[in-house]
This record gives sequence, C-alpha cells and structure tokens, in this order.
Amino acid sequence: MKISFLASHGGSSARQIISAIKAQTLKGFEIGILITNNKTTAIYPWCLENGLEVVHISAETHPGTEDAAIKQALLMAGTDIVVLSGYMKKIGNETLAAFNNKILNIHPSLLPKHGGHKMYGDYVHAAVLSAADMESGASVQVINADYDAGPVLLQQRVPVLADDTVASLGERVRAEEGDLYINALKKWQANAENQGNGA
Repeated sequence: MKISFLASHGGSSARQIISAIKAQTLKGFEIGILITNNKTTAIYPWCLENGLEVVHISAETHPGTEDAAIKQALLMAGTDIVVLSGYMKKIGNETLAAFNNKILNIHPSLLPKHGGHKMYGDYVHAAVLSAADMESGASVQVINADYDAGPVLLQQRVPVLADDTVASLGERVRAEEGDLYINALKKWQANAENQGNGA
C-alpha cells in the first residue's frame, strides 16, 4: 500500500511514519508523495534532503483548482491511503470523493470531545484544561466532510496532571502521536486486508 501525505508545517507525524517505513518497522507500505500548502515549512527541505517526492500545492499555485490539483497529484503517485500531518486546510470534495474512507487525520484530544472547526493545537489543550478533564490524548480518525466527525480508528489516552499548562499537556500528547499514527496505520491495513479477503 502506498501512503502519501499532506502537511502544512513541520510534518512530525509524517517524518515518524516515513522513518518507520524505511526501517521496516511499519511493513507493507511504501512512500508516495508529500504535498504541502506551505513551501517555506520545514517539511519541504526535509523531503528533498531525504530523496522524497514533495510538491507545493496551494491556493497560490492553483487558484480555484487547488482541490483538483491535490487529487490529481495523489492519483498520479499511485496513492492508496492519505495521511494528514498537521495539514491546516479542509480537504476538498474532489479529493474526499477520490479517496473515500482512505484519508486519516490525527487530532490532539479524545474525540468526539474538543473537536470541530478551529479546534486544533493549543486551542484543544486549553479547552481540555478549561473543562477540567481528568484525561486527554490523541485520536486517529478516518475523515469525512465535517471537521473531526469521521469514525475514530484508534486513540491513546494521556492523564491530565494537576499542574498542567497548555504547553506541558501539549508536549505530553504530541509525544504519543507518532506511535499512535503508526499503530493506527497497522490497524487500517489489517481492516483493508480483511475486507479484501471477504471478512
């Protein structure tokens, strides 16, 4: 199965997944393309340095046709599954239709809690602390047309400590995200194989 990625910033989860594929700790996958909507982000030169295909597609490069260009680039790369790694834009309808139930995203809370439009990064951790939740974590979900509303594939729980700040809670959640994403991909792969076998 070929994984392609969409990233807006450093792409830390994408880096961990790519490293796991190269190290053969994540088996049965190969690397497709990485698409970023921000050419100045750290993931762009990292891909070039590591010999990975990377392309900049944004409203700036493809005004009015950004969604179609992303879909086409993913298809041309032979993509089987799309992984979002800190991608800050909503996926367009053309890409969603072309990769129905094949786009994964990670969210820094235990969905459905603290999800939705404009709930990302530190906003999520602040909401967890404001709600006095006893635990938080991260969720990998299969995305659909609504923010954070797709089915959850796998979650990792993280305790909220009495002296937590937004920064300390965020750091503890982020520390779990790479391994969680890798385990979620293994689960998605097993589910796909079972469906292929008629199970």
